[in-house]
Amino acid sequence: MKFVHIADMHFDSAFVNLSDKDILGDLRRLEQRKAFKKVIEYVKEENIPYLLISGDLYEHKYVKQSTIEYINNLFKTIPETKIFISPGNHDPYVKNSYYNKYEWNENVKIFTSNIETVEEKDVDFYGYGFDDFYCTNSDIENIQIKNREKINILITHATLDGATIDDREYNPLKRKNLEKLGFDYIALGHIHKLDYNTNIVYPSSTISLGFDEIGKHGMIIGDIEKDKLDLKFIQLDEENFKEIELDVTEIYSKEELIEKINELKFENNEYIKIILTGNRNFEINKYDILKYLINEKIIKIKDKTKIAYDLEKISNNNTLKGLFAKNMLKKLNEENIDFNQKEIIEKAIEVGLDALE
Repeated sequence: MKFVHIADMHFDSAFVNLSDKDILGDLRRLEQRKAFKKVIEYVKEENIPYLLISGDLYEHKYVKQSTIEYINNLFKTIPETKIFISPGNHDPYVKNSYYNKYEWNENVKIFTSNIETVEEKDVDFYGYGFDDFYCTNSDIENIQIKNREKINILITHATLDGATIDDREYNPLKRKNLEKLGFDYIALGHIHKLDYNTNIVYPSSTISLGFDEIGKHGMIIGDIEKDKLDLKFIQLDEENFKEIELDVTEIYSKEELIEKINELKFENNEYIKIILTGNRNFEINKYDILKYLINEKIIKIKDKTKIAYDLEKISNNNTLKGLFAKNMLKKLNEENIDFNQKEIIEKAIEVGLDALE
């Protein structure tokens, strides 16, 4: 029996932190649709009987009804395929969700927070969906499989072996406990990194949502029999996210920095984030620099540079500049200062010392 497993599509994601360029959010949303169409086309061409979607299909906060209709119209093109959706923390089955108020095509089954079993001829599907934006106790680890002679598949959105307090808010499950349940395949979502070394599988987010999701993204193709499982990953995202560090210590002007960045070479299918490091010798405005870059694939600049001034030395001068440096140095050395406050103070030092030249 064949199936396709995807998760974390995040349709209509705002992509607010993805890029320093406004257009990237729109482009990435178009790329989401392109990837999802590939999933549906594969299911249709290969006559896949089951499509498993393990949560976060869309963004509850941002999704438009036109997007829901787009998704459902694609589902209508594969009427012989049964589609199982387990809502996650970004698309929970709440009162005003499209899962609840929209009339989905008849081949779509949406699970709720009541663990359900859908019985097919040779396979039973167990599913659990979020009914809120958080889930601390789904009771999944207490499931009793009804018929162990059949293939048994669990579909849910969950954090596996989470180590942080936040992890406990999103259906925390233990691998060892899931293994004891005896499922032949467990289709998970929530973690956007590919993991399919066992029968407990994260397929990754269908496309990368940003620079914190470097790596391959796509769908899992499964061929399962009792006591036999073959899995294959197919990459759907045509774009790769790449970070490049550039040391500015020996660069002495905005113009020189722009020239250095424009000389860098990248592949056509890469989105690039430039991380500026080292000691800066001039004020850096990343938005100003972006305007003059030739390569449109450079979508974000992160400034991790430090000011090149020797504040200790300047603060020893009996001048207005020295007094300013002494006061700012005192602020920098205050206890409990966070990274953002430090950045603001360093920028103030840079502007102030330039003004006092």
